[in-house]
Amino acid sequence: MKTVFWTAFWIFLLDQATKYLVVHWMNLRTLGAIDVWPPFINLRMAWNYGINFGLLAGDSPLTRWVLIAVALVISGAVLWWVHHEPGGKWQKIAAGLLVGGALGNVIDRLLYGGVADFLNMSCCGFTNPYAFNVADIAIFIGAFGMIILSPGKKPA
Repeated sequence: MKTVFWTAFWIFLLDQATKYLVVHWMNLRTLGAIDVWPPFINLRMAWNYGINFGLLAGDSPLTRWVLIAVALVISGAVLWWVHHEPGGKWQKIAAGLLVGGALGNVIDRLLYGGVADFLNMSCCGFTNPYAFNVADIAIFIGAFGMIILSPGKKPA
């Protein structure tokens, strides 16, 4: 379980550090947009009050607290799963990615009421209207890893 907790810790720290750097230090919350390497990598401030791609958004206190509760329950379930059905090192890392990312977004909801998204990537004539953050990347990779790296049940 140490691998899960250390991975979660470092992902959480990286997520919160990048959000502080971009949102506050670079003042993206006021500027709204910073072109880094157009169109491939841009910073676009977006406050996500819902789930992925703004689904269930509405800046409602009820939505905020429900999404915080859901993230905490999922994190707890992942920790329970990894503890009771131990897999390999990579599954533990995937679990840590998922938990660290989820907790990073929980902190945003507690501090700001919504998740601070700022990374925007486009390519090849396609303009991506969505922004995301380090926690979102970690959650996606962690969830995918938990699925593909889960130890299979052996038939009896």
